[in-house]
Amino acid sequence: MTLEEQVRSNRIRSAMLLLSFGLVFVGIGAAVQAVYGGAWLIIIATIAFVYALISWFANGKMIASWTGARPVTKGEYPELVRAVENASIGAGLAQTPQVRVVDDPSPNAFAAGGSPKSAYIAATSGLLGMMDKRELEAVVAHEVGHVRNRDVRLMSLTAVLVGVVALVADISLRLAFFGGGRRRGGNPILMIIGIVMLILAPIAAFGIQMSLSRRREYLADESSAEITGDPEGLAMALWKLKLDTTELRHANRATAHLYIETPLNNTSGVRSALSGLFATHPSLDSRIESLEKMGGFQLPVPAGQ
Repeated sequence: MTLEEQVRSNRIRSAMLLLSFGLVFVGIGAAVQAVYGGAWLIIIATIAFVYALISWFANGKMIASWTGARPVTKGEYPELVRAVENASIGAGLAQTPQVRVVDDPSPNAFAAGGSPKSAYIAATSGLLGMMDKRELEAVVAHEVGHVRNRDVRLMSLTAVLVGVVALVADISLRLAFFGGGRRRGGNPILMIIGIVMLILAPIAAFGIQMSLSRRREYLADESSAEITGDPEGLAMALWKLKLDTTELRHANRATAHLYIETPLNNTSGVRSALSGLFATHPSLDSRIESLEKMGGFQLPVPAGQ
């Protein structure tokens, strides 16, 4: 399957994923109806609709606010801006994305925005301090690949929709437990089912988020290799990310799928096995292996690793 065919297939999956989010919201509506009745359903639905509408037009700014990504100039970060410009030309973008930096020692990067024209590439100060020129260009090309593959709008919107689901479920559950919105004379079985649905709704949203991100990371890795002609450079960058254990200060589940590497805490033992089921990214080992097969090389394993 060619890269273009994979991008086209991903767009079909995107439509299905948005439909899945619609079904989650229908489930939340049914749960609110069962627990509170029609009046509270209208109130909570209005809150969710207004929040989602604002998010549709301002998701890039919201994500920048959540992550602390600030705009920078070429004078401040010449190597980063130059890497974004070169990758944008290599990817055939009509417009170079804005460049932002997150002041955080943890190495990471992401792309966000409502469309290719309003998209931006963000890198942490930790990433800029860790990567050499070759590796930085490969990481930037990965993020530019997300922009070229039209991932940014859907991935940014997904971050906001996960937040909307969590917000609505949280408001509804708080009302249920504090008794402020429960209707009298309601069917207790339906009310219990409704509360269970409200608890499960954020989990379902995270599941949609995971299915969205995993395949797109492989596709963006392939895009980086195509743009730079250097899959080994990205593999080397991913290896460095694998060895680093610095935690990102502003990490949260709603935006975790945007990053080149999951910013959430790594665990071990049983918790590690369980966290793998809820991971927003494929493992770095599998991505490195895929790049090695693509480029016909094998990274040397440092002594002691």
